[in-house]
Amino acid sequence: MVGTIAADTVAPRSILFIGGTGVISAAAAERAAALGHRLTILNRGQSGRPVPDGTEVLHADVRDAASVREVLGGREFDAVADFISYTPDQAQTSMELFRERTGQYVFISSASAYQKPPTRLPIRESTPLKNPFWQYSRDKIACEELLFRAYREDDFPLTVVRPSHTYDRTKIAMVGGWTDIHRMRSGLPVMVHGDGTSLWTLTHSKDFAKAFVGLLGRPQAVGESYTITSDEYLPWNQIYGLFARAAGVRKPELVHVASETIAAHDQELGSNLLGDRSHSVVFDNTKIKALVPDYTATIPFADGAREIVAWYDSHPELQQVNGAYMQLSDKLTGWARLGA
Repeated sequence: MVGTIAADTVAPRSILFIGGTGVISAAAAERAAALGHRLTILNRGQSGRPVPDGTEVLHADVRDAASVREVLGGREFDAVADFISYTPDQAQTSMELFRERTGQYVFISSASAYQKPPTRLPIRESTPLKNPFWQYSRDKIACEELLFRAYREDDFPLTVVRPSHTYDRTKIAMVGGWTDIHRMRSGLPVMVHGDGTSLWTLTHSKDFAKAFVGLLGRPQAVGESYTITSDEYLPWNQIYGLFARAAGVRKPELVHVASETIAAHDQELGSNLLGDRSHSVVFDNTKIKALVPDYTATIPFADGAREIVAWYDSHPELQQVNGAYMQLSDKLTGWARLGA
């Protein structure tokens, strides 16, 4: 039966998730629990997301090493997955906390760490790590460098995972989020970065979880890095079009604005665009498929877009329109149309 998990075919493992309630980690937690793994989640207890039945939840601030040691005592795990280290000092703290507690420490990095702009496609694990545009990506690169050095010099049992744009029903992929859906339904022009033809890869968190949980507790993954994405890639014009169709808008007005122009007016948006979204990305998933042979991403983004819009339509309290982004869109689409 499609979608059924044969839990009895997987040897149960003792797994610790640091975080465990984000878009990626929540889906991975569901997958791990469904496969019968002994899952423990360690976080501060501030998320509203539910955890799978049977999951042990421990509360501590991972930035406070003493509190983590207190709640864990002398416990050890087959695998520890760190979803919430973003800077080298945070990675250093986690490494020291879990060095003697696990046979595998999985650091969740980012595919945005790969060379931008890429000099060749598809992007593989051998693609250089270099991002001069986005501090988030540079910090992830620095984390990887620190952790791989510990692997080489001290046998730290590191595995690095690099997801790209991973979503669930709560995450709208368009730059303006719900504000872009609002503009489409209101008949207003919607700003699309660049000319809308650059290629982008969107991966549903449930698909990501299949591969991610499959590599946990696998000794052959230690010392390695893995890209985990869908094999589907779409131009941004089509991504916006799929959202419009899901929102019931037949002919949205998509207005193209150079990423550099957007960056000049909004530094935060610009860092993300120039450091990631404005570049075509196509990924080669051969390496993760060799380790987890049954991994296939099966959820097309056409279905994902419908799921997202349906979720927001059923939760009107989440339909928040960003006034600043409305003004920016009005200004830049107006300029673009005048110059067309």
